[in-house]
Amino acid sequence: MIAAIGAMLRAAERHIIILVDGFIMTACALGAIRLYPAAQSYMVFGHCGDESGHRRMLDAIGAKPLLSLGLRLGEGTGALCAFPILDSAVRMINEMNNFENGNITKYF
Repeated sequence: MIAAIGAMLRAAERHIIILVDGFIMTACALGAIRLYPAAQSYMVFGHCGDESGHRRMLDAIGAKPLLSLGLRLGEGTGALCAFPILDSAVRMINEMNNFENGNITKYF
């Protein structure tokens, strides 16, 4: 857990998005946030698992997970499910055309 907290702190220091998945990584995220509150702005919480403690930790830091699938598997499946949503959002922001570039002059 110490290594995961350190990795989260380093990622935040380097302005890298952190996809937090599951109970254990949420506990690490909570520790990282307590040490360096600004780290939370780089965290995306992939899902809320089925463990009652997971919801309580997410609530304690005010995190809104992307998904709530009731997972309890522990091998990162929540992150695997959340990643395409994040990827789509980034692609939409970076690649979506606008009215000017699309030569659209009217809205109807």
